[in-house]
This record gives sequence, structure tokens and C-alpha cells, in this order.
Amino acid sequence: MNEAHLHLVVNHFPIIGTILGLGILVSGMILKSNPVKNTAYALFIVSAVFAAFSMGTGEEAEEAVEDMATVGKKIIHQHEEMAEKLAILLYVLAVISIGGIYLNIKNHAKSKWVSYAALICAIVGVF
Repeated sequence: MNEAHLHLVVNHFPIIGTILGLGILVSGMILKSNPVKNTAYALFIVSAVFAAFSMGTGEEAEEAVEDMATVGKKIIHQHEEMAEKLAILLYVLAVISIGGIYLNIKNHAKSKWVSYAALICAIVGVF
């Protein structure tokens, strides 16, 4: 398996993981359940890790398809730009999520605000 194949394997998880994490986070906030919110946070962190793998394998995948007649360099460039923006957002969301898990474990009063920050960041990432 080369890096282009690996890119195809890992590049969908950041998107799907963020969507699932958003739903789980909303559920945790409605239920006021820290374990459910922590599950969402863990999913956001895993999504960011997969985003890093995806970004690391993207150049090789680009080289494999950029000369195909049905895939133009313009399309690849747009894909790359969007992926970079989502990756940065997921890295920020992962840092927020690490803070959220820590604050939930400590039962800190500010953990509710971290949930809202993660919620906003996840909504932006999904849309």
C-alpha cells in the first residue's frame, strides 16, 4: 500500500468523526452527561490525529491523480485548501477537547464553557 492508498483510507475519518462527535456532544450537553461529552471529545481528538495522517499522505495522493484527465490541478488545489482549513480547525478542536476532558475529570465549573467552545468549533467544521 502506498501513500496515495493510505490517503484514501484515512481521509474520510476526520469528516465522519467530526459529524459523529458533534451529535454525541449535543447529546451529552442535553443529557448533562460528562462521560458522553468525554466520548465526543475523544472522537474529536482521534479525528484530528487522522487529519494529520491525511495531510501527511496528501502530497503523494496528489501526485498520483493530478495528471488524470478527469481530475484537474484546479480541483486538487481546491481540495487541498479545504483540507488544510479543516485540519487546522480539527487541531484546535482537539486542544479544546483535551481541555474539556481534563476539566470534566476535575469537575471544574468552566467545563460547560469548554463544551460550548467545542460545539461551535465542531459546527464550523461540519459546515
